[in-house]
Formats: sequence, structure tokens, C-alpha cells
Amino acid sequence: MSYGWEQQQQQQQQQQQQYGGGGGGWDDGSNFSYDMGGADFGQEQSFQSFEYGTGPGGAGGAPPGGGPALFTPGPSIMTPGVGVEAPGVGGVYPLVGDEDEPPLLEELGINPDAILQKTLTVLNPLRRTDPAILQDTDLAGPLAFCLAFGSFLLLSGKAQFGYIYGIGMLGCASMYGLLNAMSLAGVALGVVVSVLGYCLLPMVALAGLSVLLSLRGAVGVALTAAAILWCSVSASKLFVTGLAMDRQQPLVAYPCALLYAVFALITIF
Repeated sequence: MSYGWEQQQQQQQQQQQQYGGGGGGWDDGSNFSYDMGGADFGQEQSFQSFEYGTGPGGAGGAPPGGGPALFTPGPSIMTPGVGVEAPGVGGVYPLVGDEDEPPLLEELGINPDAILQKTLTVLNPLRRTDPAILQDTDLAGPLAFCLAFGSFLLLSGKAQFGYIYGIGMLGCASMYGLLNAMSLAGVALGVVVSVLGYCLLPMVALAGLSVLLSLRGAVGVALTAAAILWCSVSASKLFVTGLAMDRQQPLVAYPCALLYAVFALITIF
């Protein structure tokens, strides 16, 4: 079924009159318009501003020149402020001064004065000795003398560290039993080790001479005998003085001489 152009125009006018009466009905698609600039379209967005400082001197305040404000983190646990006292820096935990701390040698149990007094007593057997010094079980000096003795033997081509410590411990144990049997007061093992170790000093000097010259001649034998006598007299004097063993020094000097004679044989051969 076909319609003419006039009939189509009449039908469109009738539809417009039927649905578009009063201007609020349907309209042609070409007449639609959207008003996006009205007050009711969308929602006005507002952004909140934060103030990190209150003045030029505070953290995050505006610079004096009037520029934009800069954010500066305030005091925290990791970065204490000016008025916060950090622990350990004169605040909660005050530091201990150097004058209140004991010397390092005293903390390690090393008494330099006692070492010097015992060394001088060994070097001069006729020197008067304080019995209180002999009760000090100092092992720093004996250990140093044993290391020096072994080092001089090593320079002579003799690695005898094992023999030195083995014979030394056996001799100390034997003298410990002998002195406890001879004296009424008794003696500690540490005192015996300390005295015999300090009296090894003349033998250390003999080992130092063995680096420079041979001790197998007449001069070497004389020096060896003098070193043995020196060591045994010094050790027996210290034992007799410390243990109050009157008129028993020759009895104590004999086993001491046997012990130091073994060290002398190691030095010579």
C-alpha cells in the first residue's frame, strides 16, 4: 500500500498535535537539546586543604618569603625533636665516665706491679721479698716467659713447644706434691706454677744466647750451669719465704735444679 507525499505530511502533523500538545510531549529527534551548563547538572566538587604548620618557625610552616608551604615531618620515635631526650645521651641513661671504669689490665686479672716485683726478685735472689706477693697466682708472666723461651729455641732451629709445656706441667705437679708434704701450711697449685714460671727467666736468657753462639763448648757449659743455679736458688728462696720453711732451702733447691736442668738440656741439644 502506497501513500503520497501529502498524506505522509498530514499523518506527521496529526502525531505532533496528539503527543506534542503543550510543548512538553514528544518532539522530533532533531529538536532535542541538552543543557549541561545548568546549576543542577552534576555536583560541585570541593577539595579540603590541610595546614601542616602554624607559623614560619613551626614544622611545615610557610617560608618567610611568602612561598608555598612545605611539609616537614615532625618528631617521632626514630627522629626525636629538640625537646626530647634520647636515651643513652646524657638523658635517661647517663654515660659512665672513664674515671669510674677500672683499668683493662685489672679487669683481666693482670697486676703489673706484682709482675715487676717478682721479676726483680728472680733477677736478684739476695733481694728481700714480701711474702704477700708470693700468694698472687699470676700466670701472665710465666706464660710470657714460656713463649719467649720457645721462640728463642725456634730461632735456633728447635721447635720444642710441646716439650716445654709437657715438662713444665709435670715439674709443677711434682713440686706441688713435694711442697705440700714438706710444709705445714700447704701451697696452692697456682702459686707453684707462678713461681716456677717466673724463675724460668735466666733460662730464657740462656736460650737467647744459644741463638748467637753454640753452648756445647766450655763457655756454654759454664753458662748453662750458672743459669741452672740461678733458677733453682731463686725458686727455692721464693718457696721458703712464702711458706715459712726455715732452713729448708737446700732441700727445696735440689728438685728445682733437676727441673731446670731438663730445660737446659733442651736448650743445648
